[in-house]
Amino acid sequence: MTEDERRKRYEMRLSDIEEFQEVMSIISREVPAMIKGIVGSIFSEEAGREMGRAAASFYAELKAGGIPEETALKMTENYMKIFTDMGDLIKGVMEKRGYKGETKRKEMRELGEEISRLVMESVKEKLSKEIKKKER
Repeated sequence: MTEDERRKRYEMRLSDIEEFQEVMSIISREVPAMIKGIVGSIFSEEAGREMGRAAASFYAELKAGGIPEETALKMTENYMKIFTDMGDLIKGVMEKRGYKGETKRKEMRELGEEISRLVMESVKEKLSKEIKKKER
């Protein structure tokens, strides 16, 4: 291989590396924003209210079906755990994809905690309203 061929080959590799770096830079900027948008739409305040309504309806149906209150409450908690587990799943996937820096871990932990808190607050509120309605 001549010196000229080696130089051209080197320049092509260098060009490929630069192109790859540019693509990775774009991905590292765009993918987190996309994930944040998806998480926000799934775990928004409105989505939390809807999950709360679903939990209250689930609980009411169990009670109407003759399930004892303690059992119905436990079943409803398990039902809602599915939603909070989804937050943990998303957090785990993001960590596996390289979001392992201390800042990212902290952000993901805070996001997971916020999701869990909003869902549980909504569930408690809906269950409380449903119980009061049934007591009347």
